[in-house]
Amino acid sequence: MPEPVRALIPRLRAICGDDGVITDTAQRRTYESDALTYHAAVPGVVVLPTGTEQVAAVVRLCAEHGVPFVPRGAGTGLSAGALPRDDGVLVTTSRMRRIHEIDIDNACAVVEPGVANLDITRAAAPHGYYYAPDPSSQQVCSVGGNVAENSGGAHCLKYGFTANHVLGLEVVTPGGEVVRLGGKAPEAPGYDLIGAFVGSEGTLGIATEITVRLTRAPERVSTVLAAFATTDAGGAAVSAIIAAGVLPSAVEMMDALSIEAAEQAVACGYPKGAGAVLIVELDGPASDVEAYAAVVERLCREAGAFEIRAADDPDERARIWKGRKSAFAAVGRISPAYIVQDGVVPRTALPDVLRRIAELSARSGIRVANVFHAGDGNLHPLVLFDDAEPGAAERAAEVSGAILDLCIEHGGSITGEHGVGVDKACHMPAMFGPSDLDAFDRLRRAFDPQGIANPEKLLPTPRLCGERPAVRKGEHPLVAEGAGDVF
Repeated sequence: MPEPVRALIPRLRAICGDDGVITDTAQRRTYESDALTYHAAVPGVVVLPTGTEQVAAVVRLCAEHGVPFVPRGAGTGLSAGALPRDDGVLVTTSRMRRIHEIDIDNACAVVEPGVANLDITRAAAPHGYYYAPDPSSQQVCSVGGNVAENSGGAHCLKYGFTANHVLGLEVVTPGGEVVRLGGKAPEAPGYDLIGAFVGSEGTLGIATEITVRLTRAPERVSTVLAAFATTDAGGAAVSAIIAAGVLPSAVEMMDALSIEAAEQAVACGYPKGAGAVLIVELDGPASDVEAYAAVVERLCREAGAFEIRAADDPDERARIWKGRKSAFAAVGRISPAYIVQDGVVPRTALPDVLRRIAELSARSGIRVANVFHAGDGNLHPLVLFDDAEPGAAERAAEVSGAILDLCIEHGGSITGEHGVGVDKACHMPAMFGPSDLDAFDRLRRAFDPQGIANPEKLLPTPRLCGERPAVRKGEHPLVAEGAGDVF
């Protein structure tokens, strides 16, 4: 453990208590990565504050000594945005899980950052409301992490991302000051600082209280599953649905390989022989849903769907969603390791981009399963490889990077909802010029002059882009000097 971190431990214990500071090597190792395990680093020390005052005191201590800190929610992120620093403090909000208020009169909830996304809906449901952003990990992912990454989910096509649902924030700045942004009122005057903070990936501070908008539960929800021979045919159906003026709450697609994985993992029972399945969900007034569902089924048949299932019953709809919601984890049944990629293209570019991804896969010998939010062109290719095979991880990383290049080439983005983190920081110059990146950096420095808040995330640095923290080759210089450990 580096000496600057070791020196902080007595004061961290005084702030968070003995049970709120983790120094044991094996226990620290459990925090070495988020859900993107390709990147890993053992944190110098882990703290588990229970409230805003403790978070602020920890951050002030870090600022006083120039020690970097990394915020962490539930650790479900997929861009290594919460990758720890071995010379820093990992501030995890897992003990800040209180729902302070469900305010139905103002259609909002006030929660701590460690509250699980789905727990807000569970608390609001008896009142006829729910929290709309729904990442696939919503049963375990934290609202604080959702704010940091501006998370989306299957239903962001209609309801938008986390940024569209945050009304107010209590924030601990990188200097340790506690400030409030916005509140229960829908609009606050002045610069949109909430807009700047949401999606800033922990580089502008730590959210310690979040006020989110609640959405009225729809009168009716209907889910349609359509099976196609190819993703091209499924893509044609998506274009036809949107062109017809229908706005589903979700439009999801899975290709043959991801269907195979889901079948092995959860026996979802999707139509046999499908090269692609399309899941379309509609919600709203019952008469509208009924009419639009008929339009969707007709357009899917015209695009070549060979089997269509529809469900209004919650249990039947859950069975349709079962395969899609398990898709990411399910690929573990068909591959020992994989990279979850996240990119966006214009919806009309989906067929060409999917064909190019297939070409990349064929040339490299690296299999790619595709799961995506088809309605808004948000791709989630799952790049499969055997990490026991020499060179396979590097080839997978090359394919993963080439997919992002394809997204940019087609006018898209390197991330739709997973954030940039460490994983994509080196791709930022492909999207933004030097003056853009300089402007980003100056904004960051306005909040964090010392550069201690989640450093080396979001923006590229020469050190980061010259080294890959997760790839260990030979003895690390710090180990050779006796100044660090590798586990």
